Amino acid sequence: MPDEYDRSNESVAPTGMGGSMDLASSEAQTLDHGPGHGQQAGGPTGKPRSLWSDAWHDLRRNPIFIISALLILFLIVISLWPSLIASGNPLSCDLSKSQQGSSSGHPFGYDNQGCDVYTRTVYGARASVTVGVCATAGVALLGGILGGLAGYFGGTSDAVLSRISDIFFAIPIILGGLVFLSVVTNSTVWPVIGFMVLLGWPQIARIARGSVITAKQNDYVQAAKALGANHSRILLRHIAPNAVAPVIVVATIALGTYIALEATLSWLGVGLKPPTVSWGIDISAASTQIRNAPHMLLWPAGALSITVLAFIMLGDAVRDALDPKLR
Repeated sequence: MPDEYDRSNESVAPTGMGGSMDLASSEAQTLDHGPGHGQQAGGPTGKPRSLWSDAWHDLRRNPIFIISALLILFLIVISLWPSLIASGNPLSCDLSKSQQGSSSGHPFGYDNQGCDVYTRTVYGARASVTVGVCATAGVALLGGILGGLAGYFGGTSDAVLSRISDIFFAIPIILGGLVFLSVVTNSTVWPVIGFMVLLGWPQIARIARGSVITAKQNDYVQAAKALGANHSRILLRHIAPNAVAPVIVVATIALGTYIALEATLSWLGVGLKPPTVSWGIDISAASTQIRNAPHMLLWPAGALSITVLAFIMLGDAVRDALDPKLR
């Protein structure tokens, strides 16, 4: 009896989750030219949507995502080019105007040193956003790589990473900042970023480890191993695209937390230091004058709260879009 399919004419079509399946050429032609071609639910081309296209489809229709994204875009723009909306110099101060209220051209008033609060609030976004974005990128990269490798290979590497993570989890982050940053004399943002990466990677590592352990048990990964694919190809081509979603969600939410942590450390006097312009530094300076000049505290604290809220809202929207259980 002749074979129904000619194996020499088989083609490989990618699945929506990174694996692969064999389709005979006759089946492929049926899918391409059969009835209802181009009308499938997956999209106008008949191809099923992936997790990422589904997530983007949901995000574009989520008002929380749109509002938070616009706020974050505005913050990024003023962080890169603060002179667009603030023409003054944040380090130019006049003691004769100390603690004065709002006036023409200076809507936020003056701080204790006679500096324009509006200009310092605008320029303070640069340090806070830089710390948040760079710390989140470093934590996600370091924790994602270490946790992914530990989850994929398991064994001794997994056990060692788990014990190291337990050690870092036992260190209170505020206490660690007081100890670590108190000996640093550099006034730039990089020591603060390094400290956050040092103590923040274990959380991402555990998320990445669990996600990789789940992903590597899928059939398409086992099929890739059976076909002789090496470890790097399996990790980069099959596991990483399907395990990175939880890491992105946690990192997005943590970004706002890192901005708040920078302000807390600067308020305690161990974070950013003058002449760096930071919301945390201004809040610390204004905290002792809250009764005499509340405007000194109101504006930088309000900007900090809105920024943290915007990133947390963005993280919540991304989580809802990437979580299949919520569909």
